[in-house]
Amino acid sequence: MTAPSTFGLSSEARNLHWLLTNLVEEVPGIQSVAVVSSDGLLLLSSDPGHTEQSRRARPAKGPRGSSADLATIVSGIGSLTLGAAKLMEFGGVRHTMVAMDEGSLFVMSISDGSLLGVHGSAECDMSVVAYHMALFVGRAGHVLTPELRSELRKSLESESTGSAR
Repeated sequence: MTAPSTFGLSSEARNLHWLLTNLVEEVPGIQSVAVVSSDGLLLLSSDPGHTEQSRRARPAKGPRGSSADLATIVSGIGSLTLGAAKLMEFGGVRHTMVAMDEGSLFVMSISDGSLLGVHGSAECDMSVVAYHMALFVGRAGHVLTPELRSELRKSLESESTGSAR
């Protein structure tokens, strides 16, 4: 994974980038990670090439090889499970796991509707991934304020604009 540029970001934003990088590098089998806001927007990504241009340039295994696509999937699953929980009156959704033949998808609530999504390979240990996701959520949840979400979103937008040139 190539670390995204954190130049000019607040210490909280740099810390979240560090936590995300650490999650990907420390847990074997993680292929991509996305942090998504409650309205489905990508806030933070392990994929430095999350733009449409970079997706076309390098096809990869997974949700079209893009964290933006992973964010879309995570947002949809988060919405679906939230609706199911309300319908069933079982309280809030803490995490969701989808095990597939060739990999796994994990979705965990962070705070205020924000979600952490992880795409793992078939070889990843699901309990280890879930444990490290819980650590990330515990460390990131209290700092993911509306101001920080806005800063992260603007950072992604400026990065996308810069790479399109």
